[in-house]
Amino acid sequence: MYKTILVTIDLTHKPSWELALPEAVALAKAGGGVLHVLSVVPNIRSPLVAGFLQEGFETHALTEANSQLSSIVEDNIDNSIETHVHLAHGVVHTEVLKAIDTYHADLVVMASHSPDRVREFLVGSQADRVVRRSPVSVLIVRN
Repeated sequence: MYKTILVTIDLTHKPSWELALPEAVALAKAGGGVLHVLSVVPNIRSPLVAGFLQEGFETHALTEANSQLSSIVEDNIDNSIETHVHLAHGVVHTEVLKAIDTYHADLVVMASHSPDRVREFLVGSQADRVVRRSPVSVLIVRN
């Protein structure tokens, strides 16, 4: 069984994490594993974009994301599972791959959704990028 499970949470797409999180919880319970819950706030430091945002926007976004993530964990994971909550800031697939190494995950659980087929065709999905580069098994939960 898996001992260290990393589950990714997309705070902007509730239907996806509502499917992936229970899968990760069930696997952690079954194997007595540790659960690392990760959400990534995308980097928006582009000078072009930054000019349109209020000062302190990223700080506020990170604070709000941390609050949302903590609430999701509190509401959906019982205390019988050792759980660690992590918020990263950057490129999603890069941060997930870093987390695999940092937390010594032996399984990644993530959802895959396709809100925009054209975008996915042109740049690919975050899940695809993680699957292609991950040194460990990745369970993709589809919605």
